[in-house]
Amino acid sequence: MKRIFDFISSLIAIILLSPLFLVVSVVILLDDGGPVLFKQERVGKDNKLFNVYKFRTMKNGVGDFATGELADAHSKITKTGKFLRSTSIDELPQLFNILNGTMSVVGPRPLIPAESEIRKLREEYGVYSVRPGMTGLAQVNGRDNLGYKEKALLDKEYVDNQSFWLDIKIIFKTVGKVICRSDINEGKREK
Repeated sequence: MKRIFDFISSLIAIILLSPLFLVVSVVILLDDGGPVLFKQERVGKDNKLFNVYKFRTMKNGVGDFATGELADAHSKITKTGKFLRSTSIDELPQLFNILNGTMSVVGPRPLIPAESEIRKLREEYGVYSVRPGMTGLAQVNGRDNLGYKEKALLDKEYVDNQSFWLDIKIIFKTVGKVICRSDINEGKREK
């Protein structure tokens, strides 16, 4: 049932949001040139690597790093990128990841392979038994304000208690967080 919900909801969202995709693409091109999309390797279900897609928010030539690993991360984000990140619009291309089955609407956020400490905890907690999500329990309970141990515990809690109704609750909480732009703290180093 979860995969059916993911497929149908992502397909509908892609169709409805296609005008926004076009506008954002043009704005990114005008602000900092191409490419429009950013592709990055992430850790997915069964601890397998896959490519996640986002709208590009970092300046050309920055490289493939977690924002928290960059010194003065704010100076490396484009003008458009600051808005896209604060509104989470940069995440919308992940709808294609959901459509192709590498991600789910709700699940633990996919990590960059180099995030070794939280990755080890997730392995220990069995988090990689589910698809990563566009949003998750950690995102609605602190997001960037949580350390990696807190995030891993929330990921474990999600895996241990997952249900359709928990997913619906997380989706509604996510909408509230995005509207309020809360718990976004780019460049924060995790503890």
